[in-house]
Amino acid sequence: MQGSKTDFVVRLAGESGEGVLSLGETLTTALARLGYEVYTFRTYPAEIKGGTVLYQVRVANHVLLSYGSGVDVLVALNEEGYRENVASLRAGGTLIYDSDNVPTHDLPNHRVIPVPIGTIAKETGSMLTKNMVALGAILRYLGAPVEAGEKIAEQTFKRKGEEVVQRNYQALHAGYNYISDHTDRWTPLLGGIDRINPDRLIINGNEALALGAVHGGLTFYAGYPITPATDIMEVLAPILPQFGGVVVQAEDEISALGMVLGASFAGKRAMTATSGPGFSLMVEQINLAAQAEIPAVIVDVQRGGASTGLPTKTSQGDLNLALYGVHNESPRVVMAPTSVEDCFYLIQHALNVAERYQLPVIVLSDQSLAHRRCTIPKPDLARVPRWERILADVSTNGGYARYAITETGISPMAIPGTPGKAYMATGIEHNEWSDPTYTPENLQTMKSKRFRKLQHLSEQYAEQFVRVWGEPEGADVGIMGWGSTEGVIREAIQLAEREGVKAAALYPKMLMPLPVKCIEEFAGKVKRVLVPEKNFTGQFAAYLRSQTSIEPLSYAKDTGLPFDPEEIKEEIIRVARM
Repeated sequence: MQGSKTDFVVRLAGESGEGVLSLGETLTTALARLGYEVYTFRTYPAEIKGGTVLYQVRVANHVLLSYGSGVDVLVALNEEGYRENVASLRAGGTLIYDSDNVPTHDLPNHRVIPVPIGTIAKETGSMLTKNMVALGAILRYLGAPVEAGEKIAEQTFKRKGEEVVQRNYQALHAGYNYISDHTDRWTPLLGGIDRINPDRLIINGNEALALGAVHGGLTFYAGYPITPATDIMEVLAPILPQFGGVVVQAEDEISALGMVLGASFAGKRAMTATSGPGFSLMVEQINLAAQAEIPAVIVDVQRGGASTGLPTKTSQGDLNLALYGVHNESPRVVMAPTSVEDCFYLIQHALNVAERYQLPVIVLSDQSLAHRRCTIPKPDLARVPRWERILADVSTNGGYARYAITETGISPMAIPGTPGKAYMATGIEHNEWSDPTYTPENLQTMKSKRFRKLQHLSEQYAEQFVRVWGEPEGADVGIMGWGSTEGVIREAIQLAEREGVKAAALYPKMLMPLPVKCIEEFAGKVKRVLVPEKNFTGQFAAYLRSQTSIEPLSYAKDTGLPFDPEEIKEEIIRVARM
């Protein structure tokens, strides 16, 4: 099988609270450790128990860009999971179902394999081993060695004692052997791999972002738990103190950002993370950070719906809030990572920009990216040089103009306690010396100074955060998107080109300030511009119309689920034929 192509999708569906997500994580880890590329997607209800959980993993022996379009193997662990997902099975696909919970089904165009998971688990002495029974059955059907599951079982259960480990070994082997004994001949889906690449990591977006922040010099984090951003704090809590940092769980999102501003004012690299409802509570202090010129990074892991909405689903609906969400006006930078790997690097850039330009930087992730587990290259730790804050010169005597007017808008900042460099940091409008001043002339001067930072950032660095995929010259369709949709769009372009439609894509990772020059040059080379995004009103398309001369076609869908490569391919073809 060495060198044969592997590319298939496994979907697990079952009831919330019964371990579907842990089964998916275990399966994904086992396959990744065998050397395969993996790319996952998961969605689950907001309730602690009840409702259907879905975990999908795409497996290949080549680099993956999306979680795939159709399902090759559906593992239904309850009747609802079967009903809601059977239509996604490709023709000729396989249904593996828990025959203890799902009635027998006749699917003439599919292979159907009933497995009495609960019964097998009971025979091992514990119903708690159901997941290991299921894992064994799946590994056997895919063609993976049972040892891949044994290593996971040992790592997971060894702290509970050898007896528990052996019981789970027994369950794993029982599920594995059941497929061998009760399934007719089949061709395993796993093809060969030339060699295992030791420089590949398996990680999700929230983990990559948290680790990237640590490497980027983060020394203070404050946050309040909120789905789907909580993982960032959970990753940082045991790690950041080892690097001399502090993690604080605040009483709410308002106090979390307040703590971040206090720590930053005192000279620390500081960050918080939240989701839409918490981000809404922070807008007043975002203004304070901009007005008092205090560095701060705010990660918004977007989720579905307005208000409480869809806490466990994905969306790109917070763009307008990130761009404009304060009273009056104040400068801020908005950035958006496009992949799990990008999360590691872009958060370092965000910390750099906040420190250098002394303003709030908002980083827009989302649920699908945050919880997407995939294989990525081992990070290059030297890739993002660290920028330090521009500090006041302690050797000078005399008064200290904290908000001195400069060409770039950036004024040297003194850390509290610096001799001779006392000043007042406040949201009240002030002059260069930090004295409250309300004249029209001063307001215009100081506001121009603060917004000049964005102009300098745009001229010096914004174009470095633009990626172009494909050849735009003469393309039938040029796609402009942002954030987590990049991989899906790249795959859709490949699919469209197989059907004779030429397409290219441009993805800016810095959305404010917007790299207008790059965008207009790209638009001038393509016949039509299409903007796919996961919100209802086409916020990025509207933003492009307001900031550039182009008239993009909007493809906005807010379903709580990521885009599918096939649906984007179809939209590319439709737009090309207009």
